[in-house]
Amino acid sequence: MISPYVRRRRLAAEILRLREEHGCPADKLAKLIGVARQRISRLENGHVRPDLNEIIKILDVLNVGENRWSKIITIAREAQERGWWESYAEEMGSRQSLYANLEAGATTIREYQQSFIPGLLQVPEFTLARIEVDKASGPLDYDPTRAAEARAGRQRMLRRPGGPTYEAIVDEVVLRRLPVPTDVMQRQLRSLMAAVNSSNRLEVRVLPVQARIAGYRMPRSAFSLYTYPDHDDPVVATVDTVTSDLVLTEKEKVAPYQEMYGRLREATLSPEDSMTFIGQAAEGLDIEMETAS
Repeated sequence: MISPYVRRRRLAAEILRLREEHGCPADKLAKLIGVARQRISRLENGHVRPDLNEIIKILDVLNVGENRWSKIITIAREAQERGWWESYAEEMGSRQSLYANLEAGATTIREYQQSFIPGLLQVPEFTLARIEVDKASGPLDYDPTRAAEARAGRQRMLRRPGGPTYEAIVDEVVLRRLPVPTDVMQRQLRSLMAAVNSSNRLEVRVLPVQARIAGYRMPRSAFSLYTYPDHDDPVVATVDTVTSDLVLTEKEKVAPYQEMYGRLREATLSPEDSMTFIGQAAEGLDIEMETAS
């Protein structure tokens, strides 16, 4: 299954391209297939799950050839699909539901984190500890138990045969500043190392505080990049904000994040040195816990 969100964005681009090639304004197309003008706008914005009958009508009135017709219908069918996350999207939270959608069928996932261990690498204790912090900030808009289950479901995606390659860049601050109790963080770091060592599709790189980033270009927030097997599908960038996540699919908007990721990656420790660094951080927490006891 390819991300329905991504396929909706791809379908939107295909329909817009068809209209432009045929010189058919949106209002004219709407009249030809018998729908409101707003329906075409929402379809071309990727905001709605497509109606297959409407797509067939569009292809017919624009006299689309057989090969292209088949390709667009396939995209439309995949854009209609419902992933496992949709059965309890409200319970797991809209943010996590969005990420599960984007991860579906991805070929590569690249992520930069500057505050927390990436969600795809978090152990349940870490996730639950962070949920307790969220509770202190006000009512939750998700069910904690279901959110933890969903996180585990997303992580299984990384381990399945044919799953994506996953590379995470974590700022040194992620390893030094404790967002959870010391014992939880210590288990988290040990688990992270074990996960990396057991998979040839998983890589974690540490960005040291003293690293020199080319051009002094500093990331303003955490972000992720997703690619898919169909090269005509858009590369997706998600940008982490305090209250929600910004999703970008336009090439000109995604490109700066691709460039930034490349700059950050060049400044990181090697994968081997990164594992050594994380191991030393875990040992430091061991010593801290022994001293405290």
